[in-house]
Amino acid sequence: MPTAIVTGASRGLGFELTRALLRDGRRVVIDARGARELEAAARDLSELGDVVAIRGSVVDADHRTRLVEAAGADLDLLVNNASVLGPSPQPQLADYPVEVLEHVYRVNVVAPLALAQLAIPRLGEGGRILNVTSDAAVEVYEGWGGYGSSKAALEQLTRVLAVEHPQLRIHAVDPGDMRTQMHQDAFPGEDISDRPPPEESVPGFLALIEGERASGRFLARDVAPVAP
Repeated sequence: MPTAIVTGASRGLGFELTRALLRDGRRVVIDARGARELEAAARDLSELGDVVAIRGSVVDADHRTRLVEAAGADLDLLVNNASVLGPSPQPQLADYPVEVLEHVYRVNVVAPLALAQLAIPRLGEGGRILNVTSDAAVEVYEGWGGYGSSKAALEQLTRVLAVEHPQLRIHAVDPGDMRTQMHQDAFPGEDISDRPPPEESVPGFLALIEGERASGRFLARDVAPVAP
């Protein structure tokens, strides 16, 4: 059974994408840092198919190894979805605590690369890596220097990996604005009910996972199938 790893899958986009992958017949290995949230997600997801939930943080090397070992020889997809926003509200770079920024980079940049390093030897011809990015990686928003620069670094890693591994399809995918906890944290006290739910971004991810597009950067809603 083809197997995927989806990090940060206890809620939001990771959870919704895992639901879709299970419905498509994949086995999925998921993780999250919170035990209760992960257990609840695993209970719901297990009704749809074979899901393996492993609690831990992607910054932990042993945890990353457990994820890849749980996926086994049938690994064909890695989705680096887990990420952190950093302080909320977002500080300007001149006031950004450097030790916090280092953690943001460890989660958003170093950990996805480290997981890719473990996964690539197991991915066969046409295997996929999807790194979840943001418009903050390419647009300049005041107060978004920490998170945005980490996603910009992730996008550059994605491009280089794609050149170095032409047998794979390696994408940076911007899901667009979503009504998630991270988005709420980014705008504390604001009403974000007008943002679309994360499941609306899933069809674009599936189009990249199941389609034949070359490696590159994509906005999920731009590649989603058009409803008849």
